[in-house]
Amino acid sequence: MRTPILSFREVSFGYHAGHPVLERVNFEMRPGRIVAVLGPNGAGKTTLLYLALGWLTPWRGEIRFAGTRLSDLSSRTRGRHMALVPQSEYTPFDYSALEYALLGRTPHLSPLEMPSEEDVDIALHAMEQVGIAHLAQSPVPTLSGGERQLLLIARALAQITAPAASASTGALLLLDEPTAHLDLRNKVRIIEIMRRLRDAGVSILMTNHEPDVVLAVADDVLLIEPGHPPQFGPLQEIFTAEALSRVYGIPLRLLQTDGHRHVVWT
Repeated sequence: MRTPILSFREVSFGYHAGHPVLERVNFEMRPGRIVAVLGPNGAGKTTLLYLALGWLTPWRGEIRFAGTRLSDLSSRTRGRHMALVPQSEYTPFDYSALEYALLGRTPHLSPLEMPSEEDVDIALHAMEQVGIAHLAQSPVPTLSGGERQLLLIARALAQITAPAASASTGALLLLDEPTAHLDLRNKVRIIEIMRRLRDAGVSILMTNHEPDVVLAVADDVLLIEPGHPPQFGPLQEIFTAEALSRVYGIPLRLLQTDGHRHVVWT
């Protein structure tokens, strides 16, 4: 069995003593899978992403990336193999889209080192992967909301792409509500991009509030329910009407139409 790309073992964390946000989180994420993290607002979904990145230190338990304890990896090493796509990001400078995507190469450069031609090629390829290479010279402030979200993904892909001369131990893309605030066309684009990345071997850990998006792409689900141990397993086992109704506190049903499942509230 392949080494998990990410594992949480009895992980607990909180921002204030005596008030845990996450308790006893256990899961093993296999390489090349899409894992969706679901739970109500305030359940600790984004906190879990920050723990996976090493930005936060667990109170208890252990986190491993590709078999190595996360605490034993330098921030530069983590940055070369893991990248976060936030829901949104303020851009204070008038970067072009290509310059912004190139920021993802920072963990691969020495201090004050300028990006090489290979770095530029990697950034352009990342933009091609998400369908915005034609916007390379466009100023970031002129991009639409959907285009900016695609650019954030391109920057993250540029970050976790290893140079041709080195071997990679695996790539993990963390997405925080990647389809939030997007119109239907751009949601479909994001779903298609995630599927293609998974097929290319990229592991994806995402938070999401939209059941139909989860049903469209997730292989596994981590369900966080305040006051109960988190549940982790294959989509078909964890993503049930009973579990979702309990977590969100409203009656929900799963309907089957044209071979696809949909969530509706009653």
